[in-house]
Amino acid sequence: MVLRAPRVFSEPGGHPVPEAGMILVELGAIFLGLALVHRLAHRLAFSPIPLVLLVGLAFGEGGLLALQLSEPFVRTTAEIGALLLLFMLGLEYSGRELWDALLAHFPDSLVDAFLNFTPGFLLALTLGWGLPLALLMGGVTFVTSSGILAHLIDELGWEGRAEARVAVSLSILEDLLIALLLPPVMVLFFRTDGAAIGPLALSLLLSIAAMGIAIRYGQILSRAIDHENEAVLLLSLFGLVLLAGGIALALQIPAAVGAFLLGIAISDPVKERARRLIGPVRDLSATVFFLTMGLRTDPGLLLPVLPLAVLLALATGLTKGLTGWIAAHRAGIRGWGRGRAGALLIARGELSGVIAGLVGLALPTAPFVPLATAYVLLSALLGPLVIHRLPREG
Repeated sequence: MVLRAPRVFSEPGGHPVPEAGMILVELGAIFLGLALVHRLAHRLAFSPIPLVLLVGLAFGEGGLLALQLSEPFVRTTAEIGALLLLFMLGLEYSGRELWDALLAHFPDSLVDAFLNFTPGFLLALTLGWGLPLALLMGGVTFVTSSGILAHLIDELGWEGRAEARVAVSLSILEDLLIALLLPPVMVLFFRTDGAAIGPLALSLLLSIAAMGIAIRYGQILSRAIDHENEAVLLLSLFGLVLLAGGIALALQIPAAVGAFLLGIAISDPVKERARRLIGPVRDLSATVFFLTMGLRTDPGLLLPVLPLAVLLALATGLTKGLTGWIAAHRAGIRGWGRGRAGALLIARGELSGVIAGLVGLALPTAPFVPLATAYVLLSALLGPLVIHRLPREG
């Protein structure tokens, strides 16, 4: 085996700088820049997700200042970011909350799926992308960003409002439906021949079984990992996240979905402690994921699809508004509260980005990725803008 010395760069004074050192300098500059982005978003009372995406586009391939980060580094970072992001998303919901949302808003979720899954699905079919990518594009336009939704509710102080509860319930059911359907759709995506029928049925049954086990027997798992020492609990949680992701991949289920199911399976009081311990990681993992999503996307590929992404964002902004209006009407909410419920649902983010990221990892040059990226960016900007323009009362 031949050992090679690391490449070096030369400073103006002639002193060599190891390549590893330059990478650390670049990463340090990136994270300090991201801290400034979060400061700006906080000052503007705005979600940082679209701003982080823009930073990734600026410093990725074809950007204003492309950083020479290795593909394995970017790919691994994206995968770990998706795992942590979906695990934290699963922690937000308990089995009881999922069941209550299902009982209260199942008819509304069907309306939601019809109005918001259909545009992306039909667009992909029209573009000739085939059934698997059409199903995935429908998922991109269907699912609301839970992170942006929670950020808006917290920022506006609407935790106790009826329209906020309607929006949160619909978001919970969207995440649940995507978690159930993503595994079989990904099997169909990777195996389009007749041999896909067996794995397709198996992945659907496994995802349903995993969801049922998570809801019914989550307390057993929580008791097994619970410990008074917070370091032990934290290490156990991170180990389980990676283990769940690996097992999910072995069962032909996306790793991020396995992490999401694990988050649901964790029950109180471990869930509350996990939220507190890993709370900052939620923002960090979301930042890392959307940064790497931007780094992997050539901004030059966004320009040709931008008009289509704008039309799709506007169309699904209207259909989400109609979805919230219908659900709020059924819940007995009057006046502008119906509009506010719909506006809270407009922004797409984490799960839409995860879907785009999974496709990007498999097919980096697919036109699906730039269109989905542009769409997520536009809708993440549109949602907060609309909600801030609506009357706060009435």
